[in-house]
Order: sequence, then C-alpha cells, then structure tokens
Amino acid sequence: MIRFDHVSVRYADAAADALSGVDLTVPDGELCLVVGRTGSGKSTLLGAASGHVPHFTGGRLSGRVLVDGRDTREFRPRELADVVGVVGQSPVDGFVTDSVEDELAFTMESLGMQRPVMRRRVEETLDLLGLAELRDRPLAQLSAGQQQRVAIGSALTAHPRVLVLDEPTSALDPGAAEDVLAALHRLVHDLGITVLLSEHRLERVVQYADSVISLAGPGQPPRYGVPGDVLGASEVAPPVVHLGRLAGWSPLPVSVRDARRQAVDLRSRLSTLAAPATSRAGGSVVLRTSGLTVRYRGGPPVLHDLDLTLAAGQVSALMGRNGAGKSTLLWTLQGALKPLRGTVHVGTEEPSALDPADRRTRVALVPQDPTDLLYLDTVGTECRQSDTESQRPARETRALLDRFTPGVDDDTDPRDLSEGQRLSLVLAIQLAARPRVLLLDEPTRGLDYLAKDRLAAALTQLSRDGTAVLLATHDVEFVATVADRVLVLAGGEMITDGATRDVVLSSPTYAPQVAKVLAPDAWLTVAEVARALPVPA
Repeated sequence: MIRFDHVSVRYADAAADALSGVDLTVPDGELCLVVGRTGSGKSTLLGAASGHVPHFTGGRLSGRVLVDGRDTREFRPRELADVVGVVGQSPVDGFVTDSVEDELAFTMESLGMQRPVMRRRVEETLDLLGLAELRDRPLAQLSAGQQQRVAIGSALTAHPRVLVLDEPTSALDPGAAEDVLAALHRLVHDLGITVLLSEHRLERVVQYADSVISLAGPGQPPRYGVPGDVLGASEVAPPVVHLGRLAGWSPLPVSVRDARRQAVDLRSRLSTLAAPATSRAGGSVVLRTSGLTVRYRGGPPVLHDLDLTLAAGQVSALMGRNGAGKSTLLWTLQGALKPLRGTVHVGTEEPSALDPADRRTRVALVPQDPTDLLYLDTVGTECRQSDTESQRPARETRALLDRFTPGVDDDTDPRDLSEGQRLSLVLAIQLAARPRVLLLDEPTRGLDYLAKDRLAAALTQLSRDGTAVLLATHDVEFVATVADRVLVLAGGEMITDGATRDVVLSSPTYAPQVAKVLAPDAWLTVAEVARALPVPA
C-alpha cells in the first residue's frame, strides 16, 4: 500500500539528510508504528507518505514514494486526499468549522462529493467512532480525546486507503488515548485501512502495531519488521522491552500481557527482596491555597473550593482526565488567573498581586508549548535577556541550559531547536529567577525516552536543591520515575492526594507498565528492578 523506494530527504541548507535509504513496503491493512529519537526523521517520513514532503516543506526528495500506486512527487497532497487521510498532533489546529457534523463533512465538500453520499458517510463515521451523541456539539466544547476522534473521522469520510497520524495520543489522558487507539485498531481490522503513525509514548500503542519502522537518525537506514524484533535492537523502546532485556526473556515482550506470562520467575525473585524506598515527604510548605474557586467569564466554576499545599524539595504530579482543570490550576497558582474565591499564597504573598518580574522569583511556569515564552532570534540572545530580567550574573542562564542540554549553539534560532531543547531553554530561563516553586504543564509532550530521562534528572536535582515542583501530566511512566506525590483532579476537585507508589499501584489507569507486569509487588520502574537484582542493567 505504501512503497518507499530508496527514499532520502534533505532540506535546504541542511548538512545531512533528514531521512536516508528508506526502502520498504507497508502492506495493505496494517498498523505500522514509526519510532525513533527526536530529530530522527519521523515527521519527515510521515510527510513523505502524505505528499507534504517536499510539496509543502521544500527540500529534495530522492527515490519514490508510492501510495496506492500514486507517486507523491506527481500528486500534491490535495490530489491524494481521497487516498491518504492526515491527522496532526493538535486536532484543534486543523479544524476549519465549528461543529462535529460540519467538520466531518468538510473534506467531502472540498472534494466535490454529492450531498446524499456525504450524508451517508457522515452517519457511518459517527457510528464507527462513537460520535453520534456529539454530532451537534461545538468543537470547542469537546474533550481532547473527542476532538482527536473527530479529526480522525474528518479524514475518514473521504474513504482513504491510508491514515497518517503524528503522535495522535500525545495530548490525551490514558483513558482518552485508549479510546482513540481502539478506534484505530478497529479501522485496521474491520475496514482494512493502512495506518502509519508515530508516537513517543510507545507503552500506549506498541501492542496494537503489526510492524515497526525504527529510525536511527540522519545518514542511517531504518529497520523494519515485527515489533519485538525491531524494538529489541532499538534504544527507543517501551518499559516492558527494557524489562525483558534485563530479565533475559526471549522473545522480548511488547505488551503487558506477554510480559506477565514470562515474569513468573522474576516475580518470585523480587518477592524476597526489600520494597523500594518510599517517596520523600518534602520540607516546609512554600505554597498554600485555601478555598480556591476559579471560573472563566460566563461559565461554571472550573475549580471548586480547593485546598492545596506544596512543600520544598518535593516533586508532585498533577493528574486527571482532559478538562479536569489542571492547566487552570497551574495558571492560578502562577498568578496569571485571579480566583473567584479563595487565596493562593507563596510565603505571605499572593502571586496575582505581584508584578511579573517579582512573580517569577516566587512561582515560575513552563507552559504546554514552551515556544510561547520565546520571542528573540537566537538562543544566546534569549539567555542574555533572561540574565538581565532576572538580575543574574552574565551567562547564568546559559550555564543552566548547558546543565540540562549541553551543546546548543548560541546562534541557533529557538524555532529550530528540538522539542527537548526548547523545553530546556525555557526551563533555564524560568529557573534563572530562582523561583521557590516551579510549575510545568505537560512537560514530556513531544519528548523521547532519553530526553525524558534528562528532564527527570533535572527535576530531581531541583527538588534536592529545595525547589517545590508541580507538573501536570498524562505520562504515567514519567510520574513513576520522578514524582514523590500524586494529586488527581476530577471535575475541579482534588479527589486523590498521596505518595506516588500508593496512588499508582491502586489505579489501573495510572499504573506504569512495570507495576502491571510485577503486581502484586510494589515495583514501578525498570531502574528499581535493575538496582534490586544482582544482574547488569
């Protein structure tokens, strides 16, 4: 269905190919997962399959990409719309109408289909993706998972043979991600659609994959094959694969179910060992809310009578489904949003009453899109401006950046940085002010496993230095690695507040893969198991 015939891509002024020597065929009716580190060429590969590369991106594509027999060099993306459906990372950015039904019909309207055909396909898609009850709902009122299903449905109404998706679950809570992946699985198995998707959170999706393309980076050809074989040799792999390597299992598992079948002996060995250390309690309280109630103009309260404390030297994770109020809480703690009722205090001061410069020294926030805080032309200029605004010695922000991500050139445009590098730059800028509290909103979105390891190390060091850290996230594996405490928000109310191990082990939704494999014992990560066993990691 998708044939990459000795494909390489090089963008203008680039020193190396973004994609090299791709020579493989993705068969009809298969879900193929594209994996690799940030910058390895995943988005370029997807763009080549949809025709966006090179028609929209520029650069030079050598070789051929054939989709259902059509050469993407000869057919522009609009001319491939009846064959290839494309769903990006942010469905909201791609919406062009206001309601669910109108959005589902839009692609067919642009292709000039007859109204009776459009009506029938809209009804079929509503039923297929479980959207019938939402047909008249404004898109802005949908949850992130519902918006993602609408985006998929909009692509499906043209009856494409291929769906190309770029990180379809990156913004979704675990439940919504399962809904989207179950819908994709049904499309592959029931309708024979070929799905090509990339995803950093492999623990969510790899069990659905029929095959995997692993990209090693510029200048290196990809590996292609069944998931276990490819991921077994890849540095980018989900926790169950790393656990299988540690335990010496063969074949390597790619799902929790497969791993549990092979883990009987490992569970027996671990049951005789001491349980891992408990989470740190933290020091003195540095932030406190009392009776916090927040609403947006004209709407119902988003947060209800919420009491919360954050302690120095503790990393807390804020979890909950999309729309629970996590981002609203962070912006209220930072002071950008004023509560309807209740108070927020950092020490004796309310952040909302401070000017922005003083506020940064109390509470710093890294938003979901770090680029929102970058407005200068080079990394060096951003660092120097940060030193000036924070009244710090020269190159202090630069030193922080090198601590998180060494080797970023001062002359680089921030827009040309990888997701992890942009996050590190904004983190350095915010920390230059030496805030007592650091807030992060979905900091692992778009990061590969190795970048997340670096972020976890940075947050752990910050907590040891006495900073109170609160991160809102859907990434259960990252929470298991870095958090001392988990807060769960639902309907604007705090329904859970406890030690990480206690909270995630009691929840099938928030349990990491290792916990599911080794239950009922209380192990959360591969690193914990490696430290406990007398075998090399």
